[in-house]
Amino acid sequence: MRYQFSSRLKLISLILVIIGLITFGVGYYQNDHIDIKEIETILHNNEKIANSQPMNSAYMHDKPLSQEHINHALDQVHNRPWAAIFIPLMLFFGISATALFFNAIQHAGHAGWSIVIIRVMEGIASYLPVGGILMLFFIILSSYGGEHGGLNHLYHWMDPSLTDQSSPHYDLLIKSKEPFLNRPSFVIRTLIYISGCIFFLYKIKSLTKKLDETKLFSDNQKVYNWSVGFIVFFALASACWAWDWLMSIDPHWYSTLYMWYAMISCLVSSIAVMIIISVYLNKKGNLPAFNNNHLHDLAKFLFGFSLLWSYLWFCQYMLYWYADVPEETVYFFGRYKLYSETYFTMLIPNLVLPFLILVSSKVKRSFVIVPIMAVIVILGHYMDFFNIIMPGTVGAYWNFGLLEIGSFLFILGLFIYTVMYSISKLNLEAKGNPYYHESEIFEYPF
Repeated sequence: MRYQFSSRLKLISLILVIIGLITFGVGYYQNDHIDIKEIETILHNNEKIANSQPMNSAYMHDKPLSQEHINHALDQVHNRPWAAIFIPLMLFFGISATALFFNAIQHAGHAGWSIVIIRVMEGIASYLPVGGILMLFFIILSSYGGEHGGLNHLYHWMDPSLTDQSSPHYDLLIKSKEPFLNRPSFVIRTLIYISGCIFFLYKIKSLTKKLDETKLFSDNQKVYNWSVGFIVFFALASACWAWDWLMSIDPHWYSTLYMWYAMISCLVSSIAVMIIISVYLNKKGNLPAFNNNHLHDLAKFLFGFSLLWSYLWFCQYMLYWYADVPEETVYFFGRYKLYSETYFTMLIPNLVLPFLILVSSKVKRSFVIVPIMAVIVILGHYMDFFNIIMPGTVGAYWNFGLLEIGSFLFILGLFIYTVMYSISKLNLEAKGNPYYHESEIFEYPF
């Protein structure tokens, strides 16, 4: 059975892309016309911002209202368009990568319940080539083309003066990390992450398509083998891209939990997308085998991964609070004071609501409540990535306006079009999989 990509949904996705581009363009124009005089005015008229705790250790030694402070402030203001587009880029690339990871786990674990929605996972993962290419261009532009590194100042460690021993800005810590944190290897690693994900995507999709045709055990074994291979690759790549793309925004700060924290944020968002698309296809009559038993299991993962994300968030926070080391707590202080509207607020959609609403087994079967919760969770984890990226790149000069709305709508429209177009090219009934019948008759016992 195949899904026909409706002209209405195509139009909606294209409208989102166009509105997103226009909105982002207007926001970019406004941001680009902020000059150093306006920055000086902002700093002189707003004592809270002028004396705020830096959220990136690169600016720890700035004296308030000094020329260096003003120059750094201008860099942060002009970082905002880049940071705004980076947030949805990272979120939706992570959603597609973790969808392929979750898909590979089903094949490697010989799961029975999930085969009815295995094509939905493949469809979501099919955004990887588009999202990966956009991410690669973003990283290249952030690494090359500017006087102090890339066309933006997202990655402070790219400034060559920081590793020049004759420079007054020489930073011994960044110099010690130079074998890993250098622009050529940064771009090369990004290319490896993205090309690796795309390679495994096409390999697994081609094998499952062949399995539908042949129904041979040998072909099923190949799907298993390549799925295990991707799990190993993803375990290494997802850890490294969290270090590279996110944690290196502040090169003086690190967390041993960071890679798991970032990955789980993407994974729970990916489960939410699976729920929304599966319910949509079921309502359209294209996924008739999907029932409230499958929805119950997806909702369990949404509930469970929300709690796991909360556990990792609290563990990271609690350990730094308890140790109270100044070089480490700088990551949190500015977020308390200047991002209070988003930092602790994100716990509501990411922990409080999933816990209170999805704890009921009966609610997990609801074709109305669960998709609504899925939307809330996705928006909550957009807020999570906002709190990860904005403080270290934009600092006290953040806002939520045309740039953020436009970039989110643009990437969302692109994601919807790519995923639903890919799903329309797939046979939604994976009858070649030996566990498909088990998935059709799957019934949750409670």
